[in-house]
Amino acid sequence: MTALTRPATLTDELLERLVARVPGRSGATWKLTEVYTGDVLVELPQSTPEDIEAAFEEAREAQRLWSQWPVARRLEVFKRAHTLLIDNAHATADLIQAESGKNRRMAIEETCDPPMVISHYLKRAEKLLRPTRRGGPIPFLSSSTEVRTPKGVVGIIAPWNFPFATGLSDAIPALIAGNGVVVKPDNKTALSPLHGISLLEQAGLPRGLFQVVCGEGPDVGPTLIDNADYVMFTGSTATGRVIGERAGRNLIGCCLELGGKNPMIVLDDLDDTGVEEWVDSTAFGVFGNTGQICMHIERIYLPESRYDELKSAFVERARNLTIGASYDFGPELGSLVSVDHRDRVASHVEDAVAKGATVLTGGRARPDIGPAFFEPTVLEGVTKEMLAGRTETFGPVVGLYRYRTVDEAIRLANDTDYGLNASVWSGDIARAEAVAARLESGNVNINDALATAYASKGTPSGGVKSSGVGARHGDQGLLKYTDVKNVGVLKKQVMGARPGQDYDAYVKQMLSSLKLMRKLGVR
Repeated sequence: MTALTRPATLTDELLERLVARVPGRSGATWKLTEVYTGDVLVELPQSTPEDIEAAFEEAREAQRLWSQWPVARRLEVFKRAHTLLIDNAHATADLIQAESGKNRRMAIEETCDPPMVISHYLKRAEKLLRPTRRGGPIPFLSSSTEVRTPKGVVGIIAPWNFPFATGLSDAIPALIAGNGVVVKPDNKTALSPLHGISLLEQAGLPRGLFQVVCGEGPDVGPTLIDNADYVMFTGSTATGRVIGERAGRNLIGCCLELGGKNPMIVLDDLDDTGVEEWVDSTAFGVFGNTGQICMHIERIYLPESRYDELKSAFVERARNLTIGASYDFGPELGSLVSVDHRDRVASHVEDAVAKGATVLTGGRARPDIGPAFFEPTVLEGVTKEMLAGRTETFGPVVGLYRYRTVDEAIRLANDTDYGLNASVWSGDIARAEAVAARLESGNVNINDALATAYASKGTPSGGVKSSGVGARHGDQGLLKYTDVKNVGVLKKQVMGARPGQDYDAYVKQMLSSLKLMRKLGVR
């Protein structure tokens, strides 16, 4: 293992200041490490149920005032935050790399997500939150107004793979809508969201409105859900089911973005340029963030007529990817997030090989680079009897498969409990769109692996089947954090029989009026 120079920004003073925001009255701590080396960076306080209840009380008190701010005033905070987040991108990336082990490109790209979300809602929020007046049941004499009100305090459970992006980007529309937020980041990756919240407060977000609590999921999750007015969760399908059940018992809403076993179908009409673009995009779609992306590709279906050609090109690219521990832009792959996760990924590869799969490249841990490094790995001959064939590996591992017909490829791609992301490659966009229409997935990228759909902040992004409930982004990504109040106004009491009117006559008049209103387009 080579010596690693830690960025000068990662001072003990900074780290201590960040974790000081986390309530932990019991004194219990968790050793937060630099993933590249395994060295302890800081002792992270662990929050008790009482700490979590107090965090919600403080956030709720701040939210009562925040919700009274005009939307335009709230947006001024996020205009300033947009600038601060971009200006501090490199310092944020240092924290992201230290706590997660990802390479520099992914860390910088992660810092871009919250500003992109802010930019979208700066354009849409006022219109979405403005009261909307509509006609009532009686033309000219009645009206109905849709009024959007904040839920209250939103609980967010953020994952370790994109701690800064999910910790902030899921909170931003909730805050814009007038809510308070209590976020629970993963213990391994609490530093970057803590840093992001400090930047939001520098931009003018009221202190106390955005709280952070830390601890292991089973220890803090139940109390967080029981005190929240809405829950946003990103993580495994198994944990999502538990969270959804508890939210349901509490009669609160939830949005769950869960796992995936994401397929890619390559059609047989790619020219040489298309193949080159496919290889580069797919290398990122499979191995970006060391495969720790919910939407990353784990299954690639190649046409039998071009299987050997495409396999050779992709395996060559994977074999030559650079992997390393560095705070600069050199390595194309960084570390997995932990030794435990490295062992899980390795177990999928070992299981596949033991049951007959072939390793075309990679397949080994790399302790010579760092504790949790694993080589980019391409498998062939993976079946559904193997862990790597049916469950989410969530690492730098992909299986290659042959298909004879497009119908067969679509059937194989859909043969999974998951439905988060899919990719289709073709020289004919219309042909690719026809395939995309038949894929059971909440997101489909054409001639891209994953980034285009997710980065399109104006369109909702979520999963189907066991990949989730609800969506982030788009109008839905903000409106889910609001309740709807229907204010109906009747100017004159005309909804009923007049005094002394025969009821049969009233009914006849009412039914005739309904026909007339339909004909006139009034109702």
